Amino acid sequence: MSWGDEDTNFHVVVNDEEQYSIWPDYKAIPAGWREAGKSGKRAECLAWIDEVWTDMRPLSLRKAMAEDVARETAARAGSAA
Repeated sequence: MSWGDEDTNFHVVVNDEEQYSIWPDYKAIPAGWREAGKSGKRAECLAWIDEVWTDMRPLSLRKAMAEDVARETAARAGSAA
């Protein structure tokens, strides 16, 4: 079994930043990653990632951007009063 072997099964893994990858099932999942609920052959796992990972920005960036929008909205509301 190896990364390039067609018979290798993979797990889809995700980290705390909600970034996805695949990991072969014969290896321990590395620290900082956890199973995302999908496993199978490489192409099947990558296709699943394409479906579910629709926003490539890390979670921390998405949160920071949302906070910026909230601050700007609050500032606009305050100056309109």
